Amino acid sequence: MRRVILYIAMSLDSYIADVNGGVGWLNGQNPEIETSDSYAEFVQDIDTVIMGWNTYRQVTEELLPDEWLYGDLQSYVITHREIADKERIYFVQNSPADLLRGLLKEPGRDIWICGGAGIVQQLMTENLIDRWHIAVIPTLLGAGLRLFANFRPKIDLKLLQTQTYNGIVELIYERRMTERVTCDV
Repeated sequence: MRRVILYIAMSLDSYIADVNGGVGWLNGQNPEIETSDSYAEFVQDIDTVIMGWNTYRQVTEELLPDEWLYGDLQSYVITHREIADKERIYFVQNSPADLLRGLLKEPGRDIWICGGAGIVQQLMTENLIDRWHIAVIPTLLGAGLRLFANFRPKIDLKLLQTQTYNGIVELIYERRMTERVTCDV
């Protein structure tokens, strides 16, 4: 069975972007120290990535404008814009939950929820995330785009693993329930 995995970084006060939408603060406490590469291990079990328009725009305009960072993955960008699909990048108007439910019926490896906060919050409300892989960055932003806001119901998690490097703490949790349960909101 395919798992749905949130793999994301946030500030200690749970922001994934600053007030201007920037992520320049996503680094450890000492820029001279090389950080861990848990991404390389993580992505080995992934074949699909889902993100919102703002995350897509940030990746293509700010982080890596000259190449698609997720080249080997089927990529779904949830947007209200009507944009022609590109090779392995699909622009869809589905709700995150509907898109995910459809993908879960198809064979494949795990599905990565890349961002943004609105998509994550909708999937949390529907209780569709199986595993949370969160890197906590040693920064307090005080304001910005908060990852954990406006969702119901309570979700019980089980801690699977922790790792620390350069002031960053990676936490891996999985949902304690054995089945995905959806609720009507």
